[in-house]
Amino acid sequence: MRQADLDAMWAAHTDIGNRGAFFPPGVMSESRFRAEFGDSGFWQREEGFLLIITPEGEMAGHIESFKPVGYWDAFELSYQLYGEAFAGHGYPTEAVQLLTDYLLDNKKQHRIQLVIVPENAASRRIAEKCGFTLEGTARGAFYNAGRNQDVLIHSLLRTDPRPWYAAGDDG
Repeated sequence: MRQADLDAMWAAHTDIGNRGAFFPPGVMSESRFRAEFGDSGFWQREEGFLLIITPEGEMAGHIESFKPVGYWDAFELSYQLYGEAFAGHGYPTEAVQLLTDYLLDNKKQHRIQLVIVPENAASRRIAEKCGFTLEGTARGAFYNAGRNQDVLIHSLLRTDPRPWYAAGDDG
């Protein structure tokens, strides 16, 4: 993310309406948001935040990675589109593939995981297209929309095939 993107990113961050039913509505304060960008550019050793930009240069959304639990050898990915106009173009799928490649090729963590509300069919399809394995359900683990919800845990290990590569090319 660049300094020039900051105002548009702040507007997208505070537009709760574009989060849909599955992304939590929490908003960071503007002073903290700008301070975190100033300190790290939203990129640190164990967490990062990248914008999803369309071929036409529009800010379509973001993807982020972070350590889900301190003792797990893993990164978790989270992504969000900034409006329905960006749905159906494969932007989150490509972002998951690119960030998964980066993390597994450059970090020691052995596992990438996605945590998905069962009703989120679009994200479940992304996990499937990207070769993530459904491991199970964490009951009541996610608080959103005024209630605790179950989530599905999907993972891709460094040793798993990455289906976005042609047969015989292991990435």
